Order: sequence, then structure tokens, then C-alpha cells
Amino acid sequence: MKQHPFHLNDIATLFALGAAGAAAAAAPDAPANAPLADVVVISGSRVAHTSFDLPAAIDVLDAARIRDGQLRVNASESLSAVPGLVAQNRQNYAQDLQISSRGFGARSAFGVRGVRLIADGIPATMPDGQGQAATFNLDMAERIEVLRGPFSAIYGNHSGGTVQLFTRDGQGRPSVEGSVIGGSDGTRKIDLNAQGETKGIGYVIDTSRFETDGYRAHSAATRDQSFAKLTMAPTSTSKLTLTASALSQDDTQDPLGVTWATYQRDPRAGETDATDTQNPKRTIADRYDTRKSIDHKQAGAAFEQRLGDDTLRAMVYGGNRQVIQYQAFSKFVQTPASQSGGVVDFDRDFYGADINWLSVRNFAGGKLSTTVGIDYGRSTDQRQGFENFIGNQFGLQGKPRRDESNTVSSLDPYAQAEWQGGDWVLSAGLRHSRMKVSVDDRFVTNGNDSGGVSFRHTTPVLGALYKISPTVNVYASAARGFEAPTLNELFYSGAGAGFNFALKPATSTHVEAGVKAYLGSNTRINAALFQVKTSDELVVDIAGGGRTSYRNASETLRRGAEVSLDSNFGAGFSGRLAMTALNATYEQGFGNVAAGSRLPGVPKANLFGELAWKSSDDGVGAALETIASGKIYADDANADIAAPGYAIINARFQAKQSLGGWRLKQFVRVNNLSDRRYVGSVIVGDANKRFYEAAPQRNWLAGVSAQYVF
Repeated sequence: MKQHPFHLNDIATLFALGAAGAAAAAAPDAPANAPLADVVVISGSRVAHTSFDLPAAIDVLDAARIRDGQLRVNASESLSAVPGLVAQNRQNYAQDLQISSRGFGARSAFGVRGVRLIADGIPATMPDGQGQAATFNLDMAERIEVLRGPFSAIYGNHSGGTVQLFTRDGQGRPSVEGSVIGGSDGTRKIDLNAQGETKGIGYVIDTSRFETDGYRAHSAATRDQSFAKLTMAPTSTSKLTLTASALSQDDTQDPLGVTWATYQRDPRAGETDATDTQNPKRTIADRYDTRKSIDHKQAGAAFEQRLGDDTLRAMVYGGNRQVIQYQAFSKFVQTPASQSGGVVDFDRDFYGADINWLSVRNFAGGKLSTTVGIDYGRSTDQRQGFENFIGNQFGLQGKPRRDESNTVSSLDPYAQAEWQGGDWVLSAGLRHSRMKVSVDDRFVTNGNDSGGVSFRHTTPVLGALYKISPTVNVYASAARGFEAPTLNELFYSGAGAGFNFALKPATSTHVEAGVKAYLGSNTRINAALFQVKTSDELVVDIAGGGRTSYRNASETLRRGAEVSLDSNFGAGFSGRLAMTALNATYEQGFGNVAAGSRLPGVPKANLFGELAWKSSDDGVGAALETIASGKIYADDANADIAAPGYAIINARFQAKQSLGGWRLKQFVRVNNLSDRRYVGSVIVGDANKRFYEAAPQRNWLAGVSAQYVF
């Protein structure tokens, strides 16, 4: 096999990107001139742990970074500050965000794959590995933990990384808060929430409406979101948490991607439909009225019982997701035997449970924490397909083309152990994942797709951390991971219309080494080198006409480096720098893809930098941000024009006041100050070469909020 080592010039590329915003980095919530406080995390080890002493790459985004000066609609608003992660707002609310971790998930045309999403302990990723970041409630977020590298494998299938959201608990005196945000392209949001604690029961209630006319043509959206949370202590040694949430989007427009020629002519325009008989010709999105409606509801309960030093945890959840999507299929290029219709309509019921036992014992002069548990998930889709035309009118629900039930289940027993003694922290974990897919096809005109397939894999994890001094830790970790094809990736096989039951899961070997250090009392640096080798990588086979099939490719190799730096400079100034260099290539050629070709959707380098200031009383603050990325290929062969690299600068200003029981906040944000035109995201492998999705040029947001504490 040909090796593609990580070179020093990749580091040079990374720092060159940072030159546009070299004023970098930091912990904006720590007081000026105060030591940086470490944070406690539970991702990876499942035990409350300081991130400094965890042998893994993990970053925490606190409530201030998530909520202050932000629209709080897209998780990408704050996730851009995490190294190793690429989170893109596609300006397409019909298809959700693009999130990839060290290259995992970059191929996803919609939703999130390859990266596991969790909210308050409840999976936002379905049993097949596909998740929706839109279900995160950012208005009530307390923190987000982002775990990359080997330790993610302990979460099983599709865990190239994990993004875990924690919402606030209701506590203290009751309060109500309302906020209004407005900005460019008809963007507006109204949010109303209440929280507090009464007779030992904490409560949080939130509801919001977001609307936008959209930056790109045919990209208007309306999103209604609601959330409720109750926390209580049935006994002095137990805690019960109940959550419920809902998300509704009605006729969210899908602008689709465009070709390079269309993007150069007008980045906001849609792709013209050359087959349109009207004059002037309409865009493809307008002619087919591409759109999606979503109705998502879920509820969950988590119980924790402490028994001395041991803890029993149990979690159950369930919900329903209904989607109807109108795609840009053309009746002129399909035959009844090859198409399943341009209208996708499914009704999904899902539920699951996780129960685990944590035992803490003194062992061999140290403390041994052992967790054993089992995780179960199940989803059942009633899925139908229809033609997207009636006669010569498009964008309508026509004759049926699909009628089936799809059931996916997963059952994962797991065990983890961590020993802390002296200057050492040793960790190990083992998870055995089993995923089953079954299809009951009731529409056999196109051929009977009934059948099933199952996947299983064991993912071991090992890690060790050594404390060189109280301010310097070094660590190393390794794991085996796997990524089974999602339900959507199994739907089609090559040019045929049948399920691709022959598609295999990708398996990967992860290794990582890193250092975590405090430089003085006001600066912290985390750095990691990593390598991932993957066999049977899942790649796009044929994509066109609204339908995508997948195949297994040969081996891929990812080698890279991550660096994050947080510092308080004094006089109210702070900074943060997050840099990633990643060389992700196909180790072996396949088809027209040569060995050494770059993985599509993965930049070779990306950077986030921030220089912030706030007054001594925290009443006024301002910041400059830099976001930069290297070029991104959209096809496996790297034959088409890559989306060029870019660097943009954002600015924000915020203020706070207190008056009696009132807490007032205001902010103004201007993104892309230099009015840069750039491609924000790509659609990997589109057969029509409509890869490119433009990001907004200069745009603004402004918001006000008022909270009353009773």
C-alpha cells in the first residue's frame, strides 16, 4: 500500500490559513487575569471527569458560547470553534447541517451520519446511524461536549465522533424570558421560556419560532420548536429527569445544489432547468417545487440511583417522526421499473433504552471505576413513494410508486473500566454492536424488495494518560470502530431499484497521541496527532435524479493534527484558537479513482480564531472571529472543480443590564465583514455536478431579550 504521511507543509498550510485571524483564542467565561478553570465532562468515560485528565480529545462549549450573540438555530454557530470538527450551515433547512469529525460524516447529502448525536442522554441518532442536529434545543443549552478520536468508538456504530448536548436544569427563583432576533434575508426568531424550582421540582419550558426568506433562491423556511424538562429527587440519593421536545417544519424549501457555472454567475441563484418549456426557463427547484415537511416529537426519562459509591442509571425514550419530501425527479428519464417516485413519505416510530451500573472500588493503590450496560434502539418506518407529477404539472403527489415497512434495531452490550492511581489514568472499553434491518415490501410492481440484513462488530478502546507534572499531561489511545450503512444508503443498488443488501459496513482502526498543558495560570493548550485507517469505506456509487446509491471502496487513510489554545490576556481580553490539519486519502484506487485521491467533503486544513473583550463588570463585550478552510473536493476522483478555500471575519457586540428583577441583553452580529463570496458546503458525488452550496456574503443579526426573576 502506498503511504501518504502527514507532512510539515500541511502544518504550514494550517498556519497560513490562520494568518487572516491570528488574533486568536480563548476562555471567554473566565474572569480577566484569573486561572482557567477545568471543566467536568462525562462523554467517553461515562464517569464525571475533568477534561484535562481524560486520555481523549474533547472540547466543551459552554452556555455563553452557544447562546450569547447567536441566533441559536444551528449547532454550527458554536461547533465551528472545535478543532477536528467541520460543521456547516448549508443554507438549506430541508437537509439540516453538515457535520463531520476527522472526515467521518463528510459524504452525507442530508442529515448527520458517521457522527453520533446525543441530547440529555437520549440519542438524536437513529439506530441505523442517521441523526438530525435540528432537534437540538440550543435556547436552553447548558453545554455541548464534543468527543473525537478513539474514545468515540465506545458509543458504537457511526461514532467517528460524538456531539452531546446538555440542557439546563430548572433551579432557583422562577423566571420568564422573551427574546426577539432579526437579520438579513428576512431572518427572524421569537423565543419564550420559563424556568425555576418549586417544592423540589425543577422545570424548564421553552418555545420558539424561526423564519427566514433564505439566502439562496427557493430556500425559505419556518421552524417551530418546543421543549420541556422536569427534574426531581424522589429520594436523597436519586434523581429523575423527564424531557419532551417537538420540532415542526412545514413546506421548507429545498434550493438544491448548483453547478460551478451557475455559482460563478450568481451564488444565490438556482440551477436553470434546461428541459423546461416555459420562457424564461424556471429553476429546477422552482419547477419541481422541491420542499420538505417535518413533524418530530419525542420524550424520555432518565433515572439515577446512588448506592454508596455505586450508581445505577436507566434511560428510556420514544418518539415519532413524519416526513414528506418533494424531490426533483423527472418522469422523462425514469421507467416504472427503475423509479420509486419523486415524493418520499414516511412515518417513523422509534424507541429505546439504556441501563448501566457504575461500580467504584479501591484497587491496587488507586480507584477503579467500572461501568457495564446495555443499549437498545428500534425504529419502524411506514414508507411510501409517489410520482411527483400529475400530467404535466410537477411538485404534486401523483401515483403510488412505493409502499413498505422498514425496521431497524440495534442491541449493544458494553463495558468500561478506568483506573486512577498516582500519576496514571488507564482506561479500557469494549462494546459489541448488532444492527438488524428488515424490509417488508408491499408494492411489488418494481420487484419485491422484501428481505433483511444484519451487521455486527466489536469495538475495543484502550487509553492511558500520564501526569508529567500538575500542569502537563500526555496521553495515547487506540480503538477499532465501524460504520454500518444507514437505511437510506441501503435503499438502492447501482443502476437497479432494489435494496442493496450486499453493502458492507466500513471498519476502522484509530490511534491518537496528545498533550494537555497549562502555560502559566491563564493559558491552556491541547494538541493531538491522530491516524485512522478504514477498510470498505462507504462511498457514493451513482447519484442523480434525487436518488443515491452507495458502494464499498478500498482502504482510506486519515492522518492529522489538532491544536486548541485558550488564554486570558488580562484587561478583559481573551482568545481562542482551534486548528486542524487533515490529510485524508484513498490508499487504493477503484474505478476511475486513483490511489492518493483526497476524500471529498474534507478540507485539508481549517481554523477558528477569536479575540474577545468584556468589561470588568461583564456588562459590555465584543469579539472578532475568524473562520477559515482549505479547498474541498466534491467527487472521489478529484476531477471536478474543488470548492476553493476561504477565510472570513465576523464581529459581534453584546451588552447586559440589571434593573430590579429585570435582566436585559442586546447583541449585534455582522458575519463575513469583507463580503467574501465563497462555497460554504458541497454535495458529494452528485451525478449532475450540482455540487456547490453558496454561503452568505455580508449579513447581520440583532437581538434583544428581557428576563424577569420573581
